[in-house]
Amino acid sequence: MISVRRSTIIDAPVDEVWAILRDFNGHARWHPAIAESRIEDGRAGDEAGCVRRFRLTDGGELREQLLTLSDRDRRFSYCILDAPIPLIDYVANVSLKPVTDGNRTYWEWSSSFAAPEDRADELAALIGEGIYEAGFASVRAMFGQTTSTGHASPRTSRAVTPMGDHRPIDGGAVVIERHGGPEVLRWERATAMPPGPGEVRIRHTAIGLNYIDVYTRTGYYPLIQPPGIPGMEAAGIVLDIGPSVHGLMPGDRVAYACAPPGAYVEVRTMKADLVVPLPDEISDRVAAAVMLKGMSAEFLLHRVASVREGDTILVHAAAGGVGQLLCQWARHLGATVIGTVGSLDKAKIARGAGCAYPILYRETDFVERVLEITEGRGCNIVYDAVGADTFLKSYEALALRGHLVSYGQASGPIPPIDIAAFVGKSATVSRPNFGHYTGTAAEVRSICDRLFRALSNGVLQVEISQEFALRDAAEAHRALESRRTMGSTILIP
Repeated sequence: MISVRRSTIIDAPVDEVWAILRDFNGHARWHPAIAESRIEDGRAGDEAGCVRRFRLTDGGELREQLLTLSDRDRRFSYCILDAPIPLIDYVANVSLKPVTDGNRTYWEWSSSFAAPEDRADELAALIGEGIYEAGFASVRAMFGQTTSTGHASPRTSRAVTPMGDHRPIDGGAVVIERHGGPEVLRWERATAMPPGPGEVRIRHTAIGLNYIDVYTRTGYYPLIQPPGIPGMEAAGIVLDIGPSVHGLMPGDRVAYACAPPGAYVEVRTMKADLVVPLPDEISDRVAAAVMLKGMSAEFLLHRVASVREGDTILVHAAAGGVGQLLCQWARHLGATVIGTVGSLDKAKIARGAGCAYPILYRETDFVERVLEITEGRGCNIVYDAVGADTFLKSYEALALRGHLVSYGQASGPIPPIDIAAFVGKSATVSRPNFGHYTGTAAEVRSICDRLFRALSNGVLQVEISQEFALRDAAEAHRALESRRTMGSTILIP
C-alpha cells in the first residue's frame, strides 16, 4: 500500500474552513481540478454513504463515496468507487484542528491505496501535489493568502508566514522552582516568543519523560538554574519559522531530543537545526517516546560499542525504555542478550523485546548467572544505566577485553574507582554523554535516519506503558523514580 499525507496551516478560524470542506459535494467550488460535481440519488452532501460523481477539468470522471463525517471532530473520510486511473482501494481522510495561536486551522489530508508498481511514484505525486497541495493553495487563496506573485502556490501552500507571525504565544509549562524532589515541579504560564533567525516555534503534541529530567530537577545535572523548565524531547507541529530556516515549514510534524532543556511546555521556540521532520508512519506519541531513548540506543550500539553478530551482551533495566530498545536492536544485530529486571512482569516484557535470559536481580546474583550462561566467559559488552548498585559487579560480568558502557545512575552516583583495577580484564570503560553524540545537525540526521529505518522496518517496537497529563509531571517523576514504570512514559499537553 502507498501512503500519502500532506498538511498545512490556514490563516482562518477552524469553523470557517470546516464550513467550506464539510460539504462533500462542495469541492467544485474550491478545488481547481474539479469542473462540476453532483450527489447521486438526491442524497445530502453530508450524509454518510452518499456518492458524488464529478468531472475533472481535464475531462476525467470519478465517483467517490463519503464513509464518515464528524462535525464534532471536524473530520471526514471517503473512498474512490470509480476512477480513470488505477488507484486501488483508495481511502482518504480529511481532518481539521484549531490552532489557537492567531485563531488558525491545521488541515491534514491523507490517503492510502494500491497501484501498479511502475506507476506508484507517479500516482503518489499526483495525489500529493496535484490534489492535496493544489487544494490547500486554493483554500488559502479564498482567505486572501497569496504568494509574492499574487497567486497561491502549491509548493508554498504549507507556509502561512515564512518568517513567523511576530506575535508572542502564551501556553502552559512545568517549572522547576528549586532543585529537589517531584514536589518542586509547578504549573505556570509561559510565553513562546516569535522565532528569530534559525529558530522554529512548535506546538507540542507529546513530550517524553526520561531520567535526565530527574537529574535536571535534582540538580545532579546542572543543566538549568531554577526557576527553569526541564524536558529534553518532544513531538509536535511547526507553527511558524524564522529567517534562514531550511527544510521545515509551518504544518510539518517534527520531533527533537536535544539540549538545552525546555520541553515541558505547550508551545516552544527553539533552534531549528536539531529538529527533524517525522516520517508519515511514525506517530507523534511514538516519536516523543522514542527520540531520546532511540537516539541513545543507536549510538550506544553502533558508535560507543559496536555490537556484532555472535556477541553476548548484558543490559541492565532491560524492561525500561532504553533497555527494551537495546534488547530489540541487539537481537536484530545477532547478539545474545542477557538482561536484569526487577519482577516477573518485567522479565516477560524483556523477553518479548529480545532478551533471551532475563535475570531477577533481587533473587539472583546476576554475575553468577551471567558466568553460568556464558560458561565462564562473561559478556562482550555490559550496558549499565543503574549506576552505584551495579557498576563494580558489571565489571565482574565482563569477558576479557570486554566493554562496560555506563550511561546512567538510576540508583545513585558511581563512587570513585581505581582505573588500574580494570587491567585484570583489559576492560574498556565508557561514560557517553548524549550531547557529545548529537551536537550537530549532521550527527542528528545520521542517527535519526538509522533510528527511523529501524522503526519503519519493525526492528524496533516502542512500548508506551504510561501517559500523564503534562500538568501531572510531578506524579510521572514519582512513578519513574520508584521504578513503577515499564517501557516509555509520555506527557500529553
